[in-house]
Amino acid sequence: MRDLIFKNLTSHDHKRRTVSRREVVDKEGVKTIIRRRLIYKIIEVNADNLAKQPDAQVYIQRKRNNSQQKESYFCRMKSNIYAKSNGKTFLIMFGHSFKVDLRPSNSLCLP
Repeated sequence: MRDLIFKNLTSHDHKRRTVSRREVVDKEGVKTIIRRRLIYKIIEVNADNLAKQPDAQVYIQRKRNNSQQKESYFCRMKSNIYAKSNGKTFLIMFGHSFKVDLRPSNSLCLP
């Protein structure tokens, strides 16, 4: 069994957007839940005084619970980029997160 949920949200001023996806897969006694989320915001900036871009930030975490037979992974990345379009310069700030949860598909497997 596989279930997908998509969300596409835009702010009122159309400068911030969130795109998310959730997928649930139940296969061979393991239920896997995958969540992906991308958030970005676009700001017009003056091309004369562009700041140095900071390094990308990456965060990775793994959790394991043997007593409940659960395992999860989480990854997040945040960064900025500059882009030019029609003679204008824009700063694009974005964050991407990815989470995977693994657990038994039914409660009968738990001790």
